Amino acid sequence: MSAGPITIGEAARRTGVSAKMIRWYEATGLLPPATRSEAGYRHYDDADLHTLRFVRRARDLGFSVEAIADLLALWRDRARPSAGVKAIAEEQIADLRRRIGELEGMARTLERLAESCCGDQRPDCPILDDLATSDGPRLTRTSSRGLGQRSPVRRG
Repeated sequence: MSAGPITIGEAARRTGVSAKMIRWYEATGLLPPATRSEAGYRHYDDADLHTLRFVRRARDLGFSVEAIADLLALWRDRARPSAGVKAIAEEQIADLRRRIGELEGMARTLERLAESCCGDQRPDCPILDDLATSDGPRLTRTSSRGLGQRSPVRRG
């Protein structure tokens, strides 16, 4: 329990969530707006810290912001059936497995390219040739945590 309002820096220290991310979670609605001091500084309470730990753990498990919002709503509704929570978790498992498959494919491609590269003093390099000439689908990042959906290649 805290003895009073907690600053954003202290909230960050206690939860392992950066001050920048705390402000972003507040802006996106995952965290309710902080109370403000007369000087305009954000202040948080124990419930806010609990929510931040919940969000951090959900992000650690790879949940999207949208899924975390749904999970928070379910968490706050003590009368909810657990079926909705399980459905969100199973959806996340399927997404993680899809992403693992993409990463394994990328690793196989890089292994093949690395095996074809002599790695000596010659300037020829099949890895660079592939990077320079590949017109296959591109992978995009949906977050700082990992790969997302394939995006179409734009052709001019």
